[in-house]
Amino acid sequence: MIIAVDGPTASGKGTIAKALAAHFGLPHLDTGLLYRAVGVNAVRLGGDPDNPDEALAGCAFDDALLADAHLRSETAGGLASRASRHPAVRAALLERQRSFARQPGGAVLDGRDIGTVIAPEADAKLFVTASVAARAGRRCNEMLGRGEDVTLEEIVADLAARDARDSGRSIAPLKPACDALLLDTSDLTIGQAVQRAIELVNGRTQGGHSPQS
Repeated sequence: MIIAVDGPTASGKGTIAKALAAHFGLPHLDTGLLYRAVGVNAVRLGGDPDNPDEALAGCAFDDALLADAHLRSETAGGLASRASRHPAVRAALLERQRSFARQPGGAVLDGRDIGTVIAPEADAKLFVTASVAARAGRRCNEMLGRGEDVTLEEIVADLAARDARDSGRSIAPLKPACDALLLDTSDLTIGQAVQRAIELVNGRTQGGHSPQS
């Protein structure tokens, strides 16, 4: 069984994908982490993620980089959004993601183009979203909890910029697959969002037609 979980930054898709993987006993891949690694590696090589060739050079990263805590930072997230705009970068990571999805038994993948590009054949596709206000509030609390000096206004501006880049790119833009089930987490707790996601996946994979949320 392949489960695709897409959505914008701070919508809760990563948390939901991990919970789905645990619930259904499937391996999980945060595909955004791959793009974060590309962006960070490009900069460490002295390159600019906005430059197609220099971003592509960042794709040659050692797998050990995926365990680097820096990849979870806001800085790395911004670099990922910039690097992922380039068709050559997306092409370089495409087969790696598809191979993970198509392994025996299936998998859960989360990102921005899983249901539309990476695994259009997925058994269940979720598009997780939330209002900018809700997403910014969550991200701000996370960062303040880590001791980072940020303001809500800065987070709102950053999310708006990422959304524009991710939705406006010509290759694999952020958008729901035509058969994706929508899950708005704006007013849900983590537990409620996970439970709703499980219900939606069960409804789809068991042959039902779950109502969108």
